[in-house]
Amino acid sequence: MASVSSSSQGAPAPTGPLQRGIVKMVLSGCAIIVRGQPRGGPPPERQINLSNIRAGAMARRAAQSQPDTKDTPDEPWAFQAREFLRKKLIGKEVCFTVETKTTSGREYGVVYLGKDTTGENIAESLVSEGLATVRREGIRGNIPEQVRLCEIEDQAKASKKGFWSEGGGLQTIRDLKYTIENPRNFVDSLHQKPVNAIIEHVRDGSVVRALLLPDYYLVTVMLSGIKCPVFRREADGTETPEPFAAEAKFFTESRLLQRDVQIILESCPNQIILGTILHPNGNITELLLKEGFARCVDWSMAVYTQGAEKLRAAERSAKERKVRIWKDYVAPTANLDQKDRQFVAKVVQVVNADALVVKLNSGEYKTIHLSSIRPPRNEGEEKNKDKDKRFRPLYDIPYMFEAREFLRKKLIGKKVNVTVDYIRAATGPAEGTPAFAERTCATVTIGGINIAEALVSKGLATVIRYRQDDDQRSSHYDELLAAEARAIKNGKGLHSKKEVPIHRVADISGDTQKARQFLPFLQRAGRSEAVVEYIFSGSRLKLYMPKETCLITFLLAGIECPRSSRNTPGGVQVAEPFSDEAMLFTKELVLQREVSGSAGPLWPPYLQFDAFFILIFFFTFLHTGYFAVLASFLFHTSQSKFELLQVTFLLHECEKNGVHYLSNSG
Repeated sequence: MASVSSSSQGAPAPTGPLQRGIVKMVLSGCAIIVRGQPRGGPPPERQINLSNIRAGAMARRAAQSQPDTKDTPDEPWAFQAREFLRKKLIGKEVCFTVETKTTSGREYGVVYLGKDTTGENIAESLVSEGLATVRREGIRGNIPEQVRLCEIEDQAKASKKGFWSEGGGLQTIRDLKYTIENPRNFVDSLHQKPVNAIIEHVRDGSVVRALLLPDYYLVTVMLSGIKCPVFRREADGTETPEPFAAEAKFFTESRLLQRDVQIILESCPNQIILGTILHPNGNITELLLKEGFARCVDWSMAVYTQGAEKLRAAERSAKERKVRIWKDYVAPTANLDQKDRQFVAKVVQVVNADALVVKLNSGEYKTIHLSSIRPPRNEGEEKNKDKDKRFRPLYDIPYMFEAREFLRKKLIGKKVNVTVDYIRAATGPAEGTPAFAERTCATVTIGGINIAEALVSKGLATVIRYRQDDDQRSSHYDELLAAEARAIKNGKGLHSKKEVPIHRVADISGDTQKARQFLPFLQRAGRSEAVVEYIFSGSRLKLYMPKETCLITFLLAGIECPRSSRNTPGGVQVAEPFSDEAMLFTKELVLQREVSGSAGPLWPPYLQFDAFFILIFFFTFLHTGYFAVLASFLFHTSQSKFELLQVTFLLHECEKNGVHYLSNSG
């Protein structure tokens, strides 16, 4: 029994002055912790034990350092007595007098609910309900208060309440469960439904110990989406609080400790139970953020069920007001005008599944990267196990081709909405790290769909993890995390346990012998489907043929465009006039688009082209209906088997479409 004996209590002392406080915690049916009013920090607190009564001792868990000891269960009616006081006193103002103080500093006295002694006498209420017994060996007949306690106990006996009821109270002993064998299965079995609970302990502002009802599971719950300053344990066993750790703990204690709440258990990564505590007076997670006692954490934000945008908004409010942990916060300076931050552009090219080349309304071309995502990459593998084989990221990195194709089919030639989130500054090369040019990172949407989120949800990209103080991230970062969590749960793409897709693509664009061997197959196939992968010049392109799984280079039949600048053994060859215009014209019309055409004879070898060119007379680009050329025509009628009439017709078509340049070779 949690009791006070006469020997431990010592000689009675005169009743002390009336003192006031707020009940912070009920330890048992005969002991409470009272705190003062906070003034610039957590207030002082003291334990008050109720004089002249004893109540059942609460259950105690065996010390972890003593494996031979066993857990101590509740004594009969102990939990009911604690609950009686908890529901009556927690958070309420009481007044008390200290009657006795032991040599060890333990204080015993009388507690009244309210501001003066006219309020309810707590000890008398416990005894009247049969939840505590009177310590009669310490009673003196000349003290009216003690005599009254005995009379109240006699009435409880007569009414067979509590201790005095039949059965001995064994039914009141809880079956406490201190551990859960499989926390993940336990959390999943609840299906994110609210569970009634009592907060038994607050470790820090964002971690609590809760008693789940009605099955009496004691679990440690970390609030989803946030982290408060903590108390760090030093080597000597002492605890050192981080700045505002004590204040954050008090903030949570004063609102939740020993309150009736509901908890949504949301996830259990690495045996850590994440949850959200629901209380009629508000959401403690949002309040901690708003008051500057916590910061958002990305790794658990994705499982928060009450709306991650609310947490971001609360944190943003604290940053703007520079309160508590954000007192030294400096907001990043905006280095873009509104017109440069949001704009509409046409997608011209997809680069490595995380970047796009877009054409602005001004005609300027701009490369933008999708914010906060990382494309597929070779994790822990040699980029090129075969030294004789050239590494091609698009085909050799698992899921890179699928990611590129997803973006290509959705975006090429389409107008998209671009919102620039941040500009990543250029970085110089470091040991083991390549240099990166300045990057414009943005959120791209089409038809209300966030392209990065769609890519991540299909498991074709992963979300970048940032330092907590790094604000340069996607404006929809939480949605990206949630999409990644769904992709992982459903085993999509990169998160699948199936064998990764392998793309064996033969590149015969630079091998004349292979080209000659392959040509008859293309000729017999008739019209073939292809995707334009690269533009060398206005009339020279590289195609990927999915059915034949090969890469070929070809020239548009009967024409030649001005050559672009290129590296040669003798140095850089200067570009011919209008070469850039011709290449941009062809790029905008056909790059990364699906085309079809028929194969003709190989280009005559005496023209000294060392690549594989397929002669296609009217190569039709299905998406436009135009000749995808801006070029001068070769008048090699005898060598290339063209009739002058055909060349004249093509020249006429070229003039109608506004050709800017004609070669003098004709």
